[in-house]
Amino acid sequence: MNADSVVKIAVSGAAGNIGYALIPLLASGYVFGDRPVELRLLEIPHALKALAGIRMELIDCAFPCLTDVICTTDPREAFENVDVIVLVGGFPRKQGMERKDLIEANTKIFTTMGRAINDVASTNVKVLVVANPANTNCLVALTEAASIPSKNFCALTYLDHQRAKAQVAIQLGVSTNRIKNVTIWGNHSNSQFPDALTDGYYLQDDGEKVPLASLLAHDLDWATADFVTTVQERGKHVIEVRGASSALSAAQASADCIKTWLVTGTQDGETVSMAVYNDEGYYGVQKGLVFSFPCECKDGDWYVKTGLSLSEFAMEKLVITEKELMEEREAAKDLLSKSARIRGYSSAASTASMSSSESETDLSGQFLTSRI
Repeated sequence: MNADSVVKIAVSGAAGNIGYALIPLLASGYVFGDRPVELRLLEIPHALKALAGIRMELIDCAFPCLTDVICTTDPREAFENVDVIVLVGGFPRKQGMERKDLIEANTKIFTTMGRAINDVASTNVKVLVVANPANTNCLVALTEAASIPSKNFCALTYLDHQRAKAQVAIQLGVSTNRIKNVTIWGNHSNSQFPDALTDGYYLQDDGEKVPLASLLAHDLDWATADFVTTVQERGKHVIEVRGASSALSAAQASADCIKTWLVTGTQDGETVSMAVYNDEGYYGVQKGLVFSFPCECKDGDWYVKTGLSLSEFAMEKLVITEKELMEEREAAKDLLSKSARIRGYSSAASTASMSSSESETDLSGQFLTSRI
């Protein structure tokens, strides 16, 4: 991306809880610094009135970097020539719903998203998938967006990465920003393997890197049991306590993932967890899956860190999460092979931009437009 040009960012599911928390981080300069930002906010028709309120709040925030906000129900309009797409919108899992039902509903949506990206997005666009099941949704989207390099896609496991860092920091009684190179392997689900021991380290004031395997040598039961299950089930526990799924932390992790991937990169020797398309068979994992690995980021690209020595315990955990992702892939493939193009969003566009001159909304809820 040109350092002086406007960064055009599309966010699907923008009126939801994660979108509401994420949009200010994108508009304020937290992610892209002083660069001007244009937001394209995508929603389903019944959420447009709520989106109108978000647009009003963005205007009231008077973010100096924000140049325009375009609201639409048409993914083609949202994605046309944008630099970054954040796919937050998806079909939520409901009580009694099996995972295969969730995959079916979201495969339809992400087929639509992928085809729209393929048709109108720049070949340089970068896509972050947040909606669950994130890994397989990402795989569906990148498969349908055949003209876009698979390296331009990523599913969010950065949230799990941050959760893992925080748990290690609490256990050791240190600051979270001193914990580096924990890794989330595999799926963004409770089959994932949070790994503090393979490459994790504590960064001292003098810059020395102390392996977490040494610091946790007398706490291995915790590092291979309680720590793993705590991170795996953290989302479930948030729902039990909060009464709703993680939104604030998911939005922050999304912003930090984009910032690390596309803006700052990782520090020398540092990795973050990203679910990326495995076209090389890294660590013996089957090719063709979107799988979370330790990644280094530089100049807007990610690179899987190779050469790590995994224990037998770790390899067993990788097999478990790999199996689940293979099952999800087959379920999605079966649906894709049977379905025609099914639109997950209305193809009738309803749009609004801060650069037009009508009133913000009328009493019927018809979404109109407004100028800053």
